[in-house]
Amino acid sequence: MDVSLSDLDALARRFAGERHDAYSERALARGYEEFLGRRRVSLAPFVLSAEEREYPSFYAILSDPDAKLATVEVTLDPPPPAGPSWEFLRPMDRIVVRADGSGDVYPLAQGSPERAIVRFLLREHYLPRSRPEEERGAAGGTRVALGGFLGTFDQGVAACRRASLLPFSVALLLYLPDERVRVELDLVRSTVLADPRAGRLPAARRVRRSARVSWGVDRAVGRGELPLLSARCLEVLVDSSGLTAVELAHILGGVRELVDSALQGLVARQWVTFDHRTGAYRPRLEAFLPPPGATARPLERDEPVADPALRTSVQELIAAADARATCPLCGNPLPPGPRGILCDSCAAKVDAG
Repeated sequence: MDVSLSDLDALARRFAGERHDAYSERALARGYEEFLGRRRVSLAPFVLSAEEREYPSFYAILSDPDAKLATVEVTLDPPPPAGPSWEFLRPMDRIVVRADGSGDVYPLAQGSPERAIVRFLLREHYLPRSRPEEERGAAGGTRVALGGFLGTFDQGVAACRRASLLPFSVALLLYLPDERVRVELDLVRSTVLADPRAGRLPAARRVRRSARVSWGVDRAVGRGELPLLSARCLEVLVDSSGLTAVELAHILGGVRELVDSALQGLVARQWVTFDHRTGAYRPRLEAFLPPPGATARPLERDEPVADPALRTSVQELIAAADARATCPLCGNPLPPGPRGILCDSCAAKVDAG
């Protein structure tokens, strides 16, 4: 059953107080209806539980300050059988997320769960703003910054509470040894969404990226500076060798002119290049990777130090992903250590051409 507008309105009033005035109520109603109107293909309903306590929706966890989030489970109920509906995803039965950011992905077929690093990424949402706040923002005043919504599940919940923000959808990013899988959750309907490329882009045109590349892209998206359409264009482009605006409009839906505008914004950021001969947009992967020889920035005195166990697990994951990295042109394994995107043989052929 869909979470009702009245329930979201009551939660916004509880979180934001006077900021959620009559103007904000109308804006929430518009945002809610627009979100419902952008119906995407549902893969399966999910059940959410924390510390073995089942919650009717994500908003029930959000509104419960005593919710224990040491272990959170997202269970597909029932999961669809393996097949075309899982295209660009990994068939799974449930995801178990722990407070340190680690998790287990249980496959549909009987077998051992696969270990993963799990991150919470904000997608569509509503931020309560009163009319005076909106007018000050429109006149160049201070607006609420929405960065920092890429973290562990409990950090994502805490960030939503802190900003008095109501998420309509979020993504769980599963960093596995051979790839990153993005599982999108519709929180209003409590459903797992199918990948937008399923049935619209041949699987053969997908280019699998290492966890290192995906993490760089996710960090850029997680800063909250990109409009949602721009973020989706970037995410689809990175997992390809290049797509046209027409192809992206077919995959993501909407008007081609809007997709063109989003792509031009990515070109201006130098995250994407445009080939005038073919009309294809291609990702600049080097924009999301640290430069060769770069070292970690020293922590400031007041910065929190990451949990050593979590830091170790992330390093193990990146090492495993790098060990499986392949050249996107010939498919041969790439050597360990600092390297370019292509193997030496393909890079020489490209330079010669």
